Amino acid sequence: MATFLSRRSVLAAGAGAAIGVGVGATAASASPASPSGGGPEETRTLDELYRAALAEGGKLVIYAGGDTPTQQDATKAAFKARFPGIDLTLIVDYSKYHDVRVDNQFATGTLVPDLVQLQTVQDFVRWKEQGRLLGYKPAGFSKVHDAFKDRQGAWVAVSALAFSFMYGTSAVGSAAPRTPLDLVDPKWQGKIASSYPHDDDAVLYLYTRYVQAYGWGWVAKLATQGVRFARGSNTPGEAVMAGQAAIGIGGAGSLTSPASAPVRFVVADGHPFMAWGQRAAIFKQAKNPTAAKLYLNWQLSLTQQQASFNGWSVRTDVTPPAGLKPIWEYPNADLGGFPRFMADRAEVERWKQTFALYFGEVKGDPTPGWPGLHPGA
Repeated sequence: MATFLSRRSVLAAGAGAAIGVGVGATAASASPASPSGGGPEETRTLDELYRAALAEGGKLVIYAGGDTPTQQDATKAAFKARFPGIDLTLIVDYSKYHDVRVDNQFATGTLVPDLVQLQTVQDFVRWKEQGRLLGYKPAGFSKVHDAFKDRQGAWVAVSALAFSFMYGTSAVGSAAPRTPLDLVDPKWQGKIASSYPHDDDAVLYLYTRYVQAYGWGWVAKLATQGVRFARGSNTPGEAVMAGQAAIGIGGAGSLTSPASAPVRFVVADGHPFMAWGQRAAIFKQAKNPTAAKLYLNWQLSLTQQQASFNGWSVRTDVTPPAGLKPIWEYPNADLGGFPRFMADRAEVERWKQTFALYFGEVKGDPTPGWPGLHPGA
């Protein structure tokens, strides 16, 4: 168990570690081997890609899934510190709005982003089938775990994320919850915060796993706990951090923080949590494809992957910190389950509406704000 970190911090820690790395730093890792299908892996160094991106015009627009407008500020700062000549525009919104925003831009001939980095994993399959995505394999692609890449290079995950529950150490004292079953104990009445499971699909999947493990009776008991629901997967951890709740459900966290951390992230053996890869892809219609390739190579570089905030990497040649296994070695994470779940949109809607019966309708403005139809244009 270790400290909570919201998705506001997910890339901040890893990206921040790259600040100060000079333009002449080590080249992006390349591999002579190439997976079957598609072209070979990128062989240019980061510096060579950087020079080519500058010659292309030095601009890059990314739509990234997330919870707050400033969530990717550390990523942007690290990228600009490493590649100061690139004008990076990075727009954060819920992935479920970014994907339809992109679809609308396709329909109206007004595509803005060069690259998307989203939680809605099913969209990458659909966009590939539509011929929208550029087949491209960054350096180190052959070292990316199979669950985290399309074999033809249409998309690749740049980070491994996990959702579970967390608690404030001072708030729970010696009675810390050890498994999700403990969350329905009456002693936690009025002391739990959660992101709405019927608002965020990753949180939804976490809750469906709880139902499958413990039954609807567990949900009925949780519904009597006076849970403080809010939009945004950042909100449970922030509520715990601020002392507004003792327990938070449905947020990201790390198992690598010190024992003295004020908030603990819980992954219990034999009990479900959920993990997935945050996918990224370059559009064939991208105005700045070379800059987009630079970004993917930078994100998948050993330097970035070794600086992951939670210790988990999408690469098989990155050894996790002591005490951790690679994320694909946790059977209770059900790494392949989230993409399968997301592919069946009718089933997703049934789960959402059922949770609304237990917890009420989603309320509140979206935490990233309202970026509009063409942010970054």
